[in-house]
Amino acid sequence: MPIKPDPATPAGGAIIDLADLMDGLQERTGEWPGADAVSILEGWLSRFSFAVEENLTPQVTGRAWVLRQWNRHGDDVTLWSDEASALASLAQHVRSAWDDVAGEEGVPFRPPADDRTAVDLFYGSREDIEGYSLYDADISRCVLAPRNPCLSDAEDCAEANSAAVFHAMRGPDDEGLPCMEIAGILVFAYLDADREAVRVSVHLDTTDEQLVRADGTVPMVVEVGDATVFDNLTPAPAPAQPTGWKARFRRLTRRPVLSGDAQWRQGG
Repeated sequence: MPIKPDPATPAGGAIIDLADLMDGLQERTGEWPGADAVSILEGWLSRFSFAVEENLTPQVTGRAWVLRQWNRHGDDVTLWSDEASALASLAQHVRSAWDDVAGEEGVPFRPPADDRTAVDLFYGSREDIEGYSLYDADISRCVLAPRNPCLSDAEDCAEANSAAVFHAMRGPDDEGLPCMEIAGILVFAYLDADREAVRVSVHLDTTDEQLVRADGTVPMVVEVGDATVFDNLTPAPAPAQPTGWKARFRRLTRRPVLSGDAQWRQGG
C-alpha cells in the first residue's frame, strides 16, 4: 500500500518538497541527471538530524566489591556486596591452598585465624605466581532524564517506582546512613544507638516539583504494619459541636449584653 506523506508534519512536508524538486528537475532536463540529483539530495538531507538526542543520565544504583583472582590457570572476577564477604571468600581459598606456602620464610605451618593476615601471608609468598585485587565500584545505569511524575497517573508512578535507588553505607566507618531515594524523596531507615530505637526519617527538601501541593506540602501516608501513623491526604475533621446544656450555655454567652435602659425598653 502506497505511503502518503502528511504535509502537516515536518517529515511529511520535507518529503513533499523533495518530490517537487525532483519533478522540477525532470521537467527541465527530461531525466534525473546524477550530478543534479545528488546536489538536490545533499541539500535536502541537510535539513535532517540523525543524531540520537535521548537525554540519558547516568544514575548510581548501588556499590559492589570487585574481587579479581588470577594465577597461571585462569583469571576470575566476582562481585560482592561488602568487603568482609569478599575477603572471607578469598581467605577460604587461601586456607585450602595453604600447603603451597606452609613453612616458607615468615609463613607458619597453620593459617592464621584472621582473614586479612592469612591473605597477606599467602599472596606475599606467591606474588610471582598468583595474585588478587579487591576494590569497590559504583553500580550505574543510564536512564532517560527523570520527569516529574504525576501521582494520579499509574504509568508515571510505576516508572518512578522502578527508578527508585537504594544508597547503602560503604562500611561501619561511613558517616552516611542507608537511604532509599524515589522522585527526589529521601527515606532513611537505620538503627539509632543514641535513641536505642529503629529510626525512620523522611526528607522532602528535594522532592520533584510535580509532587508538591500548592501549600508546599507533599501528600503522604505513613504506615507501620496495618496502622496508619500519618496521613495528610484529607483535612482534619471539624470539631464536634456541643449539645445539651453545653450548647445552651454557649448560646447564652454569645448573646449581646444590654444596658439597663435597653433592658427597660425591651420590657426587661
